[in-house]
Amino acid sequence: MRVNEKYSTLPAADRSVHIINICAIEDIGYLPSEGTLLNSLSVDPDAECKYGLYFRDGARKADYVLVYHHKRASGSRTLARRVQHSDAGLAARSARQDLPLPGKAGPVGAGEPEPPLDYHEDDKRFRREEYEGNLAEAGLELERDEDTKIHGVGFVKIHAPWNVLCREAEFLKLKMPTKKLYHINETRGLLKKINSVLQKITDPIQPKVAEHRPQTTKRLSYPFSREKQHLFDLSDKDSFFDSKTRSTIVYEILKRTTCTKAKYSMGQGEGRKKDSALLSKRRKCGKYGITSLLANGVYSAAYPLHDGDYEGENVEFNDRKLLYEEWASYGVFYKYQPIDLVRKYFGEKIGLYFAWLGVYTQMLIPASMVGIIVFLYGWATVDENIPSMEMCDQRHNITMCPLCDKTCSYWKMSSACATARASHLFDNPATVFFSVFMALWAATFMEHWKRKQMRLNYRWDLTGFEEEEDHPRAEYEARVLEKSLRKESKNKEKRQHLPEEPTNKWRQRVKTAMAGVKLTDKVKLTWQDRFPAYFTNLVSIIFMIAVTFAIVLGVIIYRISTAAALAMNSSPSVRSNIRVTVTATAVIINLVVIILLDEVYGCIARWLTKIEVPKTEKSFEERLIFKAFLLKFVNSYTPIFYVAFFKGRFVGRPGDYVYIFRSFRMEECAPGGCLMELCIQLSIIMLGKQLIQNNLFEIGIPKMKKFIRYLRLKHQSPSDHDEYVKKKQRYEVDYTLEPFAGLTPEYMEMIIQFGFVTLFVASFPLAPLFALLNNIIEIRLDAKKFITELRRPVAVRAKDIGIWYNILRGVGKLAVIINAFVISFTSDFIPRLVYLYMYSENGTMHGFVNHTLSSFNVSDFQNGTAPNDPLDLGYEVQICRYKDYREPPWSEHKYDISKDFWAVLAARLAFVIVFQNLVMFMSDFVDWVIPDIPKDISQQMHKEKVLMVELFMREEQGKQQLLDTWMEKDRKKAEPFNNHSPTPPAPPDSPDFPGGAL
Repeated sequence: MRVNEKYSTLPAADRSVHIINICAIEDIGYLPSEGTLLNSLSVDPDAECKYGLYFRDGARKADYVLVYHHKRASGSRTLARRVQHSDAGLAARSARQDLPLPGKAGPVGAGEPEPPLDYHEDDKRFRREEYEGNLAEAGLELERDEDTKIHGVGFVKIHAPWNVLCREAEFLKLKMPTKKLYHINETRGLLKKINSVLQKITDPIQPKVAEHRPQTTKRLSYPFSREKQHLFDLSDKDSFFDSKTRSTIVYEILKRTTCTKAKYSMGQGEGRKKDSALLSKRRKCGKYGITSLLANGVYSAAYPLHDGDYEGENVEFNDRKLLYEEWASYGVFYKYQPIDLVRKYFGEKIGLYFAWLGVYTQMLIPASMVGIIVFLYGWATVDENIPSMEMCDQRHNITMCPLCDKTCSYWKMSSACATARASHLFDNPATVFFSVFMALWAATFMEHWKRKQMRLNYRWDLTGFEEEEDHPRAEYEARVLEKSLRKESKNKEKRQHLPEEPTNKWRQRVKTAMAGVKLTDKVKLTWQDRFPAYFTNLVSIIFMIAVTFAIVLGVIIYRISTAAALAMNSSPSVRSNIRVTVTATAVIINLVVIILLDEVYGCIARWLTKIEVPKTEKSFEERLIFKAFLLKFVNSYTPIFYVAFFKGRFVGRPGDYVYIFRSFRMEECAPGGCLMELCIQLSIIMLGKQLIQNNLFEIGIPKMKKFIRYLRLKHQSPSDHDEYVKKKQRYEVDYTLEPFAGLTPEYMEMIIQFGFVTLFVASFPLAPLFALLNNIIEIRLDAKKFITELRRPVAVRAKDIGIWYNILRGVGKLAVIINAFVISFTSDFIPRLVYLYMYSENGTMHGFVNHTLSSFNVSDFQNGTAPNDPLDLGYEVQICRYKDYREPPWSEHKYDISKDFWAVLAARLAFVIVFQNLVMFMSDFVDWVIPDIPKDISQQMHKEKVLMVELFMREEQGKQQLLDTWMEKDRKKAEPFNNHSPTPPAPPDSPDFPGGAL
């Protein structure tokens, strides 16, 4: 058994568990430490290990860190032991390997008994000892440090030596650069000149990073193989595997290293033997160690280290500092992102997220420009819009029916002049063009991202990468083990009623299962096992959607009741601004509810996914994303859908209104339509979500947590605070950072924003502009968070953005349908066209407003619904108008739906069908015209394959020539020997023998 130099195995009686015996155990406080005496000198002892980035020897880099909580004596007692043994010298060094770990039986200090630990802590310690011993067997080198500045927290630094890195790189099929260099095909002619000009123009906005400069040569990459190490440039072994790759390799070992043999003797007490909670924890130890151990609290954290500090004087230059200066600073918001350096530091998965966010932000620039042009067109033509001019013309003297029962009185249409003029800014012929443009924009964006993704795959050597099946999650393993044990228990009960078998194999199987040997390879969770979880998911999701609908209904009732209350106000200014006041306050209420429910739904989606017990992390992530997106989509867009498609559709008519709970009359749209209100609703929710989530959740809360940690630290040691912070090791500083929680919240925020930009863009052409301004800040905000606020994530290889791409495509397709309905049913675009080509007498829009209004005789009001003050306008009203297509009161079929309504409805449905199919066809055409793989990348990939074949052919030819040379040398060496050796006598039948054959 191969064991690292820092480890020794236990005695033969306890060989199933391996315990770390630290050479530098004086740092824990059990042996003398020369470092204690050196602290008084001018040389900083931590400088040798670069403040925790390396082992104590200063040569081996800490690739990964495990953190655990432990119980230890007070700091003064530990220091006393260290000083007490400081004169032991070589005698102590010779005895280090035979001393047990802290907490194990054995002498610790002179006459100092070890403080008692409860058996739960001892069980965790034995698990750690076994697990770390198994890591040593896997070839990793470990160093423990419990004498830290964070009380009760211990750290285990892990280093992967060269042979382990080579072995794991071969297992993981990591593509590494070979010695072979080849030239990348460059553009020629006019394209070359254009690219040269563009590079000079964009040079000021390029980050000052070596990885971002255009490359003319590239190293040929090949999956690493120990047998073919001569192909790779191994002149500098320390930098051949970068820190990101090293941490990935260590994490793969941590995931697959088992911890199933740990057996803890809980003493002689019967209570300890019967502790079922501890037994259940031991059963959950999991086949793939680190995820199980983190879930069970054996370790509190596991993470790779940052490369060093990112700011401050005399800070050694590193990739983290470079990223902070050229990427995570708000002062470089106008520059491109150094995506290659981001990938080098954080891995491909995070690199792809920021690359996608960069492409999305760039594509918002043309969309914003077109949206501004559309808005300016509406602004320039507002005075030429005949319908709004007619509404504002007081000479028409159109009297409108009351907006509510009793308290509301009749009102003049000219009072809605401002709303009508504002509606034209967003409800004009240019918005139809903009809707078509945004549908094609979405398709172009998806194609552009696919091409960008392929370029990154080629540049990052991911062209042949295929994701392998991930390790089962700890919860899945525990559930499967529980199922297998329950199955064995049932079988045991059945066997009690049967004659005992001579081999007694069932009892042996139960014993081995209880000992931790996995019998779960043939046991899987079926849909019957997951049925309760699926049923809970279905009921919970339906309930959450119903809660969202109920909240929207509550806001509707608030709007209706508030409008009725304000109508009773004696102030004319209040009554004239009822619609604006009610709309603004209702939208703010919706915004607050949406933000709060977003957080609640995120937690509920995670809980629902956990009870499903998905097998792998990828499956867990995809199910979580689907549930969270579904709930947040409904939460964010339900109020907007109500205003766009339901408000004003089911109000009835004067004299026969529709009521909610027989008390609240359904609210109506303004005379200019609901599009302006939809614009207000969309803009406030979109901007509010972005501002509050960015400023409060992503900036304020992390800074507040950091400030609280600072205050706690200062309260614990106010006198030594500055020195405490100054001398913290790298792994201690990183431990105080927030753990990385995945990219799901970042993607979700952008996908919801993408929905605001595309789904209702017909009502708010400025949405792309506000999204662009938000994303410029969002990129630097996320970058700053990754660099300064979060622990370094484990680098994960990925060749695409996963399920998010399918969600984007779905939102893009849905946007076409929704915009078609917004244009045809929410705006007045179709009624205007119908009036212009069917009913207009002079081919103009004069008379359109009067055409869309129906008449009502006030004598037909139901009892108790007529206005309390019918003379509010100063004269008696006989006929009032309302917006609808109905027969007049003097008609034979009074108040029935008129033929004009059916003509407009037919035109609206026809527009939806034509618009949807036309835009879908154009989107598919764009998808077909633009190839997924750029031509130059396809040529480079083919060139790489040819060069790889040539490389191996030359290698084989070289081997054959070398073999022929050796054979030739052996033959030449054998010839002199044959010439000088005596000739053997000829056989009797030889011609050379006298008297032989003639």
